[in-house]
Amino acid sequence: MNLPTDLQTAPQGWADPGHPAGEDEERIMFLEPHQFVSDRSIAMPPARLSRRARAGLWLLRIFALIVSLMVIYTFIAQLH
Repeated sequence: MNLPTDLQTAPQGWADPGHPAGEDEERIMFLEPHQFVSDRSIAMPPARLSRRARAGLWLLRIFALIVSLMVIYTFIAQLH
């Protein structure tokens, strides 16, 4: 499929280049499938979180581990 290079000849339904969200859609539309996948597989750096947010996430992990162990114990206890 040959895509038009002139935006004035673009078919109806294509994103409006003047619209900010349309610019992203337009760029994605010109990518081949393998280019789209390779663009999405670029690693992003980890988010910078405050000390309080990191502590909260660790507490959430510990809570999920404890609850998981309780569920497993209850399931095994009910088998007998």
